[in-house]
Amino acid sequence: MIKMKYKFFNAAAGLFSAVCVICISVSAVLLMRFIYYFDINNLDIPGISGYSAQICRINYDTLIDYNLLGGEDKLVLPSFSMSDTGEIHFREVKDIFIKMQIAAVSGIITFAAWIIYVSKKGVRKSNTLWMRITGILLIFTASATAVLMMADWEAAFQTMHEIFFDNDYWIFDPAEDPVIKILPDEFFFHCGVVIAAVIVLLSAGLEMAYRRINRR
Repeated sequence: MIKMKYKFFNAAAGLFSAVCVICISVSAVLLMRFIYYFDINNLDIPGISGYSAQICRINYDTLIDYNLLGGEDKLVLPSFSMSDTGEIHFREVKDIFIKMQIAAVSGIITFAAWIIYVSKKGVRKSNTLWMRITGILLIFTASATAVLMMADWEAAFQTMHEIFFDNDYWIFDPAEDPVIKILPDEFFFHCGVVIAAVIVLLSAGLEMAYRRINRR
Protein backbone atom coordinates (compact mmCIF):
# COMPACT_ATOMS: atom_id res chain seq x y z
CA MET A 1 0.00 0.00 0.00
CA ILE A 2 2.85 2.37 0.90
CA LYS A 3 4.73 1.52 -2.30
CA MET A 4 1.60 2.23 -4.33
CA LYS A 5 1.29 5.58 -2.60
CA TYR A 6 4.86 6.48 -3.53
CA LYS A 7 4.33 5.32 -7.12
CA PHE A 8 1.22 7.45 -7.46
CA PHE A 9 2.94 10.44 -5.87
CA ASN A 10 5.97 10.20 -8.16
CA ALA A 11 3.90 9.66 -11.29
CA ALA A 12 1.57 12.58 -10.52
CA ALA A 13 4.42 14.85 -9.41
CA GLY A 14 6.44 13.92 -12.50
CA LEU A 15 3.58 14.76 -14.86
CA PHE A 16 2.78 18.00 -13.02
CA SER A 17 6.44 19.03 -13.03
CA ALA A 18 6.86 18.24 -16.72
CA VAL A 19 3.89 20.44 -17.63
CA CYS A 20 5.21 23.22 -15.39
CA VAL A 21 8.71 23.04 -16.89
CA ILE A 22 7.28 23.25 -20.42
CA CYS A 23 5.23 26.29 -19.37
CA ILE A 24 8.28 27.83 -17.70
CA SER A 25 10.31 27.29 -20.87
CA VAL A 26 7.67 28.81 -23.14
CA SER A 27 7.16 31.76 -20.80
CA ALA A 28 10.91 32.32 -20.56
CA VAL A 29 11.30 32.38 -24.34
CA LEU A 30 8.33 34.75 -24.59
CA LEU A 31 10.36 37.15 -22.45
CA MET A 32 13.51 36.70 -24.56
CA ARG A 33 12.85 39.64 -26.85
CA PHE A 34 16.45 39.55 -28.00
CA ILE A 35 15.60 36.55 -30.20
CA TYR A 36 13.36 38.73 -32.33
CA TYR A 37 15.75 41.68 -32.14
CA PHE A 38 18.50 39.42 -33.48
CA ASP A 39 16.24 38.05 -36.22
CA ILE A 40 15.33 41.54 -37.42
CA ASN A 41 18.77 41.68 -39.02
CA ASN A 42 19.46 37.97 -39.25
CA LEU A 43 16.35 37.30 -41.35
CA ASP A 44 16.33 40.77 -42.93
CA ILE A 45 12.77 41.33 -41.74
CA PRO A 46 12.78 45.00 -42.86
CA GLY A 47 13.75 43.93 -46.38
CA ILE A 48 11.16 41.16 -46.47
CA SER A 49 8.32 43.13 -44.89
CA GLY A 50 8.97 46.60 -46.22
CA TYR A 51 8.88 48.06 -42.67
CA SER A 52 11.80 49.62 -40.85
CA ALA A 53 13.60 47.85 -38.02
CA GLN A 54 12.19 50.41 -35.59
CA ILE A 55 8.60 49.71 -36.65
CA CYS A 56 9.22 45.97 -36.39
CA ARG A 57 10.63 46.33 -32.90
CA ILE A 58 7.96 48.69 -31.56
CA ASN A 59 5.08 46.53 -32.79
CA TYR A 60 6.73 43.33 -31.58
CA ASP A 61 7.18 44.84 -28.13
CA THR A 62 3.52 45.84 -28.10
CA LEU A 63 2.53 42.30 -29.04
CA ILE A 64 4.68 40.78 -26.28
CA ASP A 65 3.43 43.25 -23.66
CA TYR A 66 -0.13 42.27 -24.59
CA ASN A 67 0.62 38.60 -23.99
CA LEU A 68 2.10 39.05 -20.51
CA LEU A 69 0.32 38.80 -17.17
CA GLY A 70 -1.11 42.22 -16.43
CA GLY A 71 -1.02 43.22 -20.10
CA GLU A 72 -3.66 45.28 -21.88
CA ASP A 73 -7.05 43.66 -22.46
CA LYS A 74 -7.16 44.84 -26.06
CA LEU A 75 -4.34 44.64 -28.57
CA VAL A 76 -3.69 47.89 -30.40
CA LEU A 77 -0.68 47.76 -32.69
CA PRO A 78 0.93 51.17 -33.26
CA SER A 79 1.56 50.68 -36.98
CA PHE A 80 -0.88 48.05 -38.18
CA SER A 81 -4.59 47.59 -38.59
CA MET A 82 -6.22 44.28 -37.67
CA SER A 83 -9.09 42.25 -39.02
CA ASP A 84 -11.76 40.86 -36.69
CA THR A 85 -10.43 37.33 -37.13
CA GLY A 86 -6.88 38.55 -36.50
CA GLU A 87 -7.96 40.15 -33.24
CA ILE A 88 -9.74 36.94 -32.20
CA HIS A 89 -6.62 34.89 -32.93
CA PHE A 90 -4.37 37.16 -30.91
CA ARG A 91 -6.85 36.99 -28.05
CA GLU A 92 -6.76 33.18 -28.19
CA VAL A 93 -2.97 33.25 -28.22
CA LYS A 94 -2.98 35.56 -25.21
CA ASP A 95 -5.28 33.19 -23.31
CA ILE A 96 -2.86 30.31 -23.93
CA PHE A 97 0.20 32.32 -22.89
CA ILE A 98 -1.51 33.63 -19.74
CA LYS A 99 -2.46 30.10 -18.68
CA MET A 100 1.13 28.98 -19.30
CA GLN A 101 2.50 31.87 -17.25
CA ILE A 102 0.16 31.04 -14.38
CA ALA A 103 1.26 27.40 -14.55
CA ALA A 104 4.90 28.53 -14.70
CA VAL A 105 4.55 30.73 -11.62
CA SER A 106 2.68 27.95 -9.79
CA GLY A 107 5.43 25.50 -10.69
CA ILE A 108 8.20 27.82 -9.53
CA ILE A 109 6.43 28.41 -6.21
CA THR A 110 5.87 24.66 -5.76
CA PHE A 111 9.51 23.84 -6.57
CA ALA A 112 10.72 26.55 -4.18
CA ALA A 113 8.45 25.27 -1.40
CA TRP A 114 9.67 21.71 -1.96
CA ILE A 115 13.34 22.82 -1.81
CA ILE A 116 12.70 24.73 1.44
CA TYR A 117 10.91 21.72 2.92
CA VAL A 118 13.72 19.36 1.90
CA SER A 119 16.41 21.66 3.29
CA LYS A 120 14.67 21.64 6.69
CA LYS A 121 13.21 18.14 6.93
CA GLY A 122 15.35 16.10 4.59
CA VAL A 123 13.91 13.91 1.84
CA ARG A 124 13.27 10.22 1.38
CA LYS A 125 14.76 8.72 -1.74
CA SER A 126 11.40 7.16 -2.55
CA ASN A 127 9.99 10.70 -2.87
CA THR A 128 12.54 11.88 -5.44
CA LEU A 129 11.75 9.54 -8.34
CA TRP A 130 9.42 12.21 -9.75
CA MET A 131 12.52 14.22 -10.68
CA ARG A 132 13.78 11.46 -12.96
CA ILE A 133 10.27 10.85 -14.35
CA THR A 134 10.00 14.55 -15.15
CA GLY A 135 13.36 14.51 -16.92
CA ILE A 136 12.42 11.48 -19.01
CA LEU A 137 9.08 13.00 -20.03
CA LEU A 138 10.75 16.29 -20.94
CA ILE A 139 13.59 14.74 -22.93
CA PHE A 140 11.10 12.63 -24.86
CA THR A 141 8.87 15.65 -25.53
CA ALA A 142 11.74 17.91 -26.56
CA SER A 143 13.35 15.24 -28.74
CA ALA A 144 10.10 14.31 -30.50
CA THR A 145 9.29 17.98 -31.09
CA ALA A 146 12.79 18.69 -32.41
CA VAL A 147 12.62 15.75 -34.83
CA LEU A 148 9.24 16.90 -36.17
CA MET A 149 10.47 20.48 -36.51
CA MET A 150 13.63 19.47 -38.35
CA ALA A 151 11.84 16.97 -40.58
CA ASP A 152 9.09 19.32 -41.76
CA TRP A 153 8.78 22.66 -39.99
CA GLU A 154 5.72 23.81 -41.96
CA ALA A 155 3.81 20.62 -41.15
CA ALA A 156 4.83 20.83 -37.47
CA PHE A 157 3.81 24.50 -37.34
CA GLN A 158 0.43 23.70 -38.88
CA THR A 159 -0.14 20.72 -36.58
CA MET A 160 0.61 22.84 -33.53
CA HIS A 161 -2.02 25.38 -34.57
CA GLU A 162 -4.55 22.66 -35.29
CA ILE A 163 -4.00 21.28 -31.77
CA PHE A 164 -4.36 24.60 -29.96
CA PHE A 165 -6.98 26.32 -32.12
CA ASP A 166 -10.36 25.15 -33.39
CA ASN A 167 -10.43 27.63 -36.29
CA ASP A 168 -8.20 28.81 -39.12
CA TYR A 169 -7.91 32.42 -37.97
CA TRP A 170 -4.16 31.89 -37.59
CA ILE A 171 -3.88 31.88 -41.39
CA PHE A 172 -3.39 35.61 -41.89
CA ASP A 173 -4.07 37.61 -45.03
CA PRO A 174 -1.21 40.16 -45.18
CA ALA A 175 -3.58 42.65 -46.81
CA GLU A 176 -5.91 42.61 -43.78
CA ASP A 177 -3.35 41.81 -41.07
CA PRO A 178 -0.03 43.30 -42.20
CA VAL A 179 1.60 42.47 -38.85
CA ILE A 180 2.19 38.97 -40.19
CA LYS A 181 4.76 40.45 -42.56
CA ILE A 182 7.08 41.18 -39.63
CA LEU A 183 6.59 37.71 -38.08
CA PRO A 184 8.23 35.25 -40.49
CA ASP A 185 7.96 31.51 -39.92
CA GLU A 186 11.72 31.28 -39.43
CA PHE A 187 11.44 33.40 -36.30
CA PHE A 188 8.92 30.99 -34.77
CA PHE A 189 11.23 28.12 -35.72
CA HIS A 190 14.05 29.79 -33.80
CA CYS A 191 11.74 30.24 -30.79
CA GLY A 192 10.86 26.55 -30.96
CA VAL A 193 14.54 25.59 -30.97
CA VAL A 194 15.26 27.77 -27.93
CA ILE A 195 12.22 26.38 -26.07
CA ALA A 196 13.46 22.83 -26.71
CA ALA A 197 16.95 23.82 -25.53
CA VAL A 198 15.59 25.35 -22.29
CA ILE A 199 13.51 22.22 -21.65
CA VAL A 200 16.61 20.03 -22.10
CA LEU A 201 18.66 22.23 -19.76
CA LEU A 202 15.99 22.17 -17.05
CA SER A 203 15.50 18.41 -17.36
CA ALA A 204 19.28 17.95 -17.10
CA GLY A 205 19.24 20.06 -13.95
CA LEU A 206 16.53 17.87 -12.44
CA GLU A 207 18.47 14.71 -13.27
CA MET A 208 21.63 16.14 -11.67
CA ALA A 209 19.67 17.09 -8.55
CA TYR A 210 18.10 13.62 -8.43
CA ARG A 211 21.50 11.92 -8.59
CA ARG A 212 23.01 14.22 -6.01
CA ILE A 213 20.17 13.64 -3.54
CA ASN A 214 20.29 9.89 -3.99
CA ARG A 215 24.08 9.71 -3.48
CA ARG A 216 23.65 10.93 0.10
